[in-house]
Amino acid sequence: MPDPQRSRSAPAARRPRILRRTVAAGRALTAGLALTACLTAPAAATLPAQAVEGLARGLDRYYGQHLDWHGCVLGPDDQDGAALERAGARCTDVTVPLDYANPGGRTVTLALSRIKATDTRHRIGALLLNDGGPGSPTLGAPPRVHAALKETADRFDIVGLDPRFVGRSAQIDCGWPVGFSIQSSGTGRAGFERQVTLQRDLAARCRSAAGDLLPYASTRDTARDLDVVRGALGERRISYLGLSYGTYLGTVYTQMFPGRVDRMVLDSALDPGHVGPALVPSQLPGLEHAFADWADWTAARHGTYGLGRTREEVTAGILHTVETAANRPLVVGTGADAFELDDSRVPLLLFAGLQGDSAPERASLAEQVAMLAEAAAGRPVTPTADTTALLQFLFSPQGSPAGSAMQAIACADGTASRDPEDYWREIERSRAESPLFGPLLDNITPCAFWDRPREAPTQVLRDARALILSATGDPRAPYRGGVALHDMLPGSRLLTLQGANQHQLYGIYGNACVDDTVNAYLAGGRLPDTDPTCTRQ
Repeated sequence: MPDPQRSRSAPAARRPRILRRTVAAGRALTAGLALTACLTAPAAATLPAQAVEGLARGLDRYYGQHLDWHGCVLGPDDQDGAALERAGARCTDVTVPLDYANPGGRTVTLALSRIKATDTRHRIGALLLNDGGPGSPTLGAPPRVHAALKETADRFDIVGLDPRFVGRSAQIDCGWPVGFSIQSSGTGRAGFERQVTLQRDLAARCRSAAGDLLPYASTRDTARDLDVVRGALGERRISYLGLSYGTYLGTVYTQMFPGRVDRMVLDSALDPGHVGPALVPSQLPGLEHAFADWADWTAARHGTYGLGRTREEVTAGILHTVETAANRPLVVGTGADAFELDDSRVPLLLFAGLQGDSAPERASLAEQVAMLAEAAAGRPVTPTADTTALLQFLFSPQGSPAGSAMQAIACADGTASRDPEDYWREIERSRAESPLFGPLLDNITPCAFWDRPREAPTQVLRDARALILSATGDPRAPYRGGVALHDMLPGSRLLTLQGANQHQLYGIYGNACVDDTVNAYLAGGRLPDTDPTCTRQ
């Protein structure tokens, strides 16, 4: 899933570009009919997994389109566009088919940014980026990657792309009353039943707002877009850096378009067998490990946070806070800005705070937990500006676009059980192992009420050369997922970061061993001779 902290700070989306029809089709369809079709369109016909791979007929105009590069700033308040331009980036739009099986039909406009190579004599090529999620905007990523690449940066065209239905690329917004569908089922059956109602409503809102688009939100369609971008950039092959769910996109691209990748880095890699609706439940072991380490760190600072002197005391205090919230929602803030947090919401705040293991991140989570404990005691609390922004993003309509895009992609990438009782049984099983996170990660989601995906998931049957990065304590992308992907791609190398509870490494975590290994590979194009190991600094 997208990191809530990262999603909140992603480039602000401009007014979404509408999906364009061909001129003839556009004249034939009125707005009223379009709305009716959106509300009543049946699920798209299921396609075999390999049905559209290599489809060329009718796609020449997309691959050969002219790109008009221009400034990235959209208006006087566009700070993200201004940051891109300060880094030397220019922006453009790329047109792709909504449905690659019908290239003469509706289209989607994708937003790209690029920092061009300045060392043209030693230029390597285009390096395309994806920040994962699913559904994380990546238009603003080139400056970060340019800095991480150091002296090699001048040899790449560094390209950021908001994937279809994300950010500036025809953003989907289902009009949710909350930002994230991921919530806990709470402490008992009544809370689970409320979640069934909520998740069914979220799915219905997406079907109403974007039912004609949802079948085309899959990672396979994004991989097709990636190849159109490659062609439109005039590149025979591309290099690629994908984070988190972007590692799945990179893997899918190698399977659908073999031979079109030069250098590939898959950072915080996922097991392709645990994506879509299966992604979040797979995170429980890593999350429990990260929580235990955080609880130890917090217990050692009882004098600062007052949350307990041992891991067990810290954990018991949090469970007490959740129980209190189940009986009486915690009030955080005052007046119109107040949030009520019940037992479905408190665990999500813990989840959001366990992205990494740096001291500032651990301290921020400890401060939030201390605030929740105060609220559980009935005392008024005022959240910090950062916590207020996080609450608004998670539990108000402000986060609806990000949550909608994430859900659309996840539900298009795999099937989920449609029987609520299946979820309840799994919640009861995992509650015994993890009373805090089991009911959160195994809870029912909108995918239980979604139309079936139009394509089967991608099978990883072709080898590909890639540098895979994985931390042993990653709370979002379990280390075993990186190992599984390495086994599927025997030509790859697996860089293991030992002792780190960190999701997303290159140019983010600040580990010199990781960054230097990636930069050496991107500069020279040669994978390490053996699987390298780095350690937490």
